[in-house]
Amino acid sequence: MLKYIYRYTPSPIWNTGRFIYRNYLKRKYLTKGRPFIPGETFKARSRREKENFFELYCRGEGLDIGYGGDPVVPGVDVWDFEHGDAQLLQGAARGKYEFVYSSHTLEHLNDPSEAMYNWWRVLKPGGYLIIYIPHRDLYEKKKTLPSRFNDNHKHFFLIDKDENPDTIGLIPLIRRTLTNYEIVYIKECSEGNTIKDPDRHSNGEYSIETVIRKIK
Repeated sequence: MLKYIYRYTPSPIWNTGRFIYRNYLKRKYLTKGRPFIPGETFKARSRREKENFFELYCRGEGLDIGYGGDPVVPGVDVWDFEHGDAQLLQGAARGKYEFVYSSHTLEHLNDPSEAMYNWWRVLKPGGYLIIYIPHRDLYEKKKTLPSRFNDNHKHFFLIDKDENPDTIGLIPLIRRTLTNYEIVYIKECSEGNTIKDPDRHSNGEYSIETVIRKIK
């Protein structure tokens, strides 16, 4: 239903309404916090528990960027639009966190390289940057924008290669952006994914997951 409202509502009216609603949510979340809303992070939990993901990479003080009410572990610091621009992390202290985690956020940002640089900035040496993003061929199931399923997606992602005009390779992005790093692993996550029809939203996991260690 929302898709049809968006399609047939004049842009100035839609944008004004969205601005007003976003500001309302910002005030509400800053005052009362967000309710728990299970999302992509929750969906990956059982797999990660089997892999000892939390014990290995989510120890100490952490930051969850774009958490959307679905924090990666209890007690983690959280950052979403009510706290500021996730691309810039203005006000976040350099070298504060043992781990920085982000799920399904990088694809919404104008400049993923600047975002990754700033996420790296707030990470302590020896800490882990954990990025979880939709895999183009598992989620979008097409090669160029716009996304069929999310109008706010600004980029598509593959693991190992850029493909103009809209696809960014995560490994090339890391190489262009970071220094003093070790890729602990990078992999496709597709547990429970059974829907291959390009016109239907995928189920299960449909993501790329990487853990990058900041070398001391």
